[in-house]
This record gives sequence, C-alpha cells and structure tokens, in this order.
Amino acid sequence: MAQAKPVLVPDVSQRAIEIAYSFTGAELLLFGAILYPAGGAPDRSTAPADIVVVIKGPTESVQVREKEKVAGIWVNADRMRYRSAPSFYAIASSRPIRQLVDERTRAIYELGVDSLQLSPASSAPPEVQAQFDHGLVDLRRRGGLYYEAQGAVEITDGVLYRARLNIPARVPVGRFTAETFLIKDGRVLAAAVRTIDIRKSGFERFVASSADRHSVAYGLVAVALSVLFGWGAGALWRRF
Repeated sequence: MAQAKPVLVPDVSQRAIEIAYSFTGAELLLFGAILYPAGGAPDRSTAPADIVVVIKGPTESVQVREKEKVAGIWVNADRMRYRSAPSFYAIASSRPIRQLVDERTRAIYELGVDSLQLSPASSAPPEVQAQFDHGLVDLRRRGGLYYEAQGAVEITDGVLYRARLNIPARVPVGRFTAETFLIKDGRVLAAAVRTIDIRKSGFERFVASSADRHSVAYGLVAVALSVLFGWGAGALWRRF
C-alpha cells in the first residue's frame, strides 16, 4: 500500500543564505516533482492534486505585552510568554488552504498562520489566549515574518511544481525547514523536508559569534568603546 502512494522530490534554489550589512532580502525558489507509482501519470479522471509549501524558522521564546493608555500615557498592562513560537513562517499553496483540508488537518500539519501551535507558557481563559495569539501573529505579519501566498504554487502537467517565496531583510538567523505537502481529496498523501541555513557573514558574523561565545569580553569591549567614543566626541566639541 505504501508503494502505491506518490512520492515528492523537492529542492530549493539556495541551501544557504548569507546575511551581510547590505542584505535587503532574498527570493527562494522551491521546486520539485511528484513521482507516481511505477512511473505512471496522474489520474486525469479525478480532481488534480495540490501542493502546499511551508518555510519555518527556528522556534524561540517570546513575550507579548499588551499596551494600555493610562492618563494619556501608554504603559504595559497584561503580558503572555510563548515557549516555542516560529521566528519565521511563510506558506504558499496552489489553492486556498481552506479549500484543500479541514480544520483538524490544518492544525496537525500547521497549514496556515491561524493554525500555528504557539505553545503559551501559562494557562489563560480562551478569549485572553486568542487575543494574545492574534497580537503576536499581527506583529509578525506587519514585520513581514509571517505571511501566506495563496495560489503562488504553479503545477505543470500534474507532475512539476514551483513556488517563489520572499525572505525579508529582518529574517532571523538559524536553520530553517522547507516542508512540501501533496494534498488530494482532503488528505495529505506525501510530505518531504529540505533544510535552509540562514547565517550572518563578514563582520556581522564576527560580532554575533563574539557576543555568543565570549559574552563577558564582548560586553567589556562594548562598554570601553562607548566610553572612548563619548570621550572623543566631548573632546572634539570642546576643541571646536
């Protein structure tokens, strides 16, 4: 029975993305083929299969704060921390996700921004949880870190597929996953994963590595440079 199912052979245009000071974003091409049993062709008598591609960044702990206006001043009110929210999430599909699978399947495979499992660190009433979930998603949507591209996947002859997704300039570094799903008749028939490494390069990589590996020395150097530049600026001001 397993051999009777189609198999996905996916790939990405870049397995590694280097971030330098001039980085303004990148465009990833995700492409591949659907291999049918015994080298056959897709069944033309039934509805065609669909492809969904999901790019996820490494998960991270994040705290969302709610702002409240008190006496004309915006102050922090309530807050909620999430243990493992994706730092980046982009999804492309050949048709709108809601037309492909039901709500339960979307939740299992996290197909769509509204189906992400954000893992809150503390319990809260459902309405409060939904409010903070919406706030976190909205913040990352506006930053270009969460987005959906419905209809962005092109399928040729029911076998070849491709999609283009944008990586914003503010993308975090780390190991990303590019997941591809083959969907037909409301079921996920096949899935495959490729990895993408996004890392800093040049001087930015040196600074990030130094801050991570030698945090104490990095802090002392940063303070010393701040004092030096402050003293130099003061000396120039007094002189001229």
